[in-house]
Amino acid sequence: MRVHVCAVGRLRAGPERDLVSDYAARFDRTGRGLGLGPLAFAEVEDRKGGGPSAEARLLDRAIPDGAALCALDERGRTLSSPDFAALLARWRDTGRPAAAFLIGGADGLDPDLAARADTRLSLGPMVWPHMLARVMLAEQLYRAASILAGAPYHRA
Repeated sequence: MRVHVCAVGRLRAGPERDLVSDYAARFDRTGRGLGLGPLAFAEVEDRKGGGPSAEARLLDRAIPDGAALCALDERGRTLSSPDFAALLARWRDTGRPAAAFLIGGADGLDPDLAARADTRLSLGPMVWPHMLARVMLAEQLYRAASILAGAPYHRA
């Protein structure tokens, strides 16, 4: 199952990008034997300032056909890392060709796009900048693959 992170905004060179690249490479190595990956990123920008609805149209074009959708949303469910790993495995095992994780811009995701998601996921009760949300998601994807592989990275 291919995994996509579809996000508003461009991740520029710097520590966040370095961390995302590192966790993505780890995910790809670990996930390959599990039928997960590669991890791909689609970045969109609404240069005309149309807000969440315009961003939603751009994000919608980045979502692969048949993908399970996960909207990152501060009002979403919080999952433990093992539960997140189980969610990925369930999508993979039911034959979903891809999973797409949606990260909105400064004003969040368009409500209509978020409503289409198979699940809404919160990274906790605090609000995180969308650039850090990418880092946290990339790390959790790697952690999920490690859990599914039985590797010692996750120590609960």
